[in-house]
Amino acid sequence: MQVSVSVPLQVSIGEAWEKLSDLEDHVNWMADAERIDFEGELRSGPGVTMHVLTRIGPFSTTDVIKVVEWEPPRLIRVEHTGLFTGHGAFHLAPMGDSATLFTWEEEILFPWYLGGPIGAGFAKPVLTLVWKRNLSRLRRSVEGR
Repeated sequence: MQVSVSVPLQVSIGEAWEKLSDLEDHVNWMADAERIDFEGELRSGPGVTMHVLTRIGPFSTTDVIKVVEWEPPRLIRVEHTGLFTGHGAFHLAPMGDSATLFTWEEEILFPWYLGGPIGAGFAKPVLTLVWKRNLSRLRRSVEGR
C-alpha cells in the first residue's frame, strides 16, 4: 500500500526542517503516534532507531522505525519493522523564500493475517485521512496558529 500526502507550509525550508527534524516532537503533531521511545542517545541523523506506539481507533501497535537517510534540509527516509513493514519519507521542497512543500510518503506491507493487500486496501483511505489531519496539525504548529 502506498500513501502520499502533501501540505504547503508558510515558512522557509529551514524553519520547516527545524520542526520536522525534531523527532521527539512528532507526537505533538502526529495524532496516531502516542509515544516515541528511542534506542540509545542518538536523536537525529542516520541510525536513529525509535519504538513508536501508534494507535488508530481501537487498533494499536509498536513500530520500530530506523532513520536510513538524513539530508538537511530536504529529506528524512525511514524503514519500518514490526507488525507492519515498509519504508517512508518526509520531503521538503522550497516554494520561494518563505514557503515550503512538505510531502509524506509511505509504502507499508500488511501481514497476511491482517488481510495482506486486501487489508491494506481497506486501511488506505483511513490512513490517508489520518495523515492529512496530521499535516494540518503540523501546519498549525509550524506556522504558529
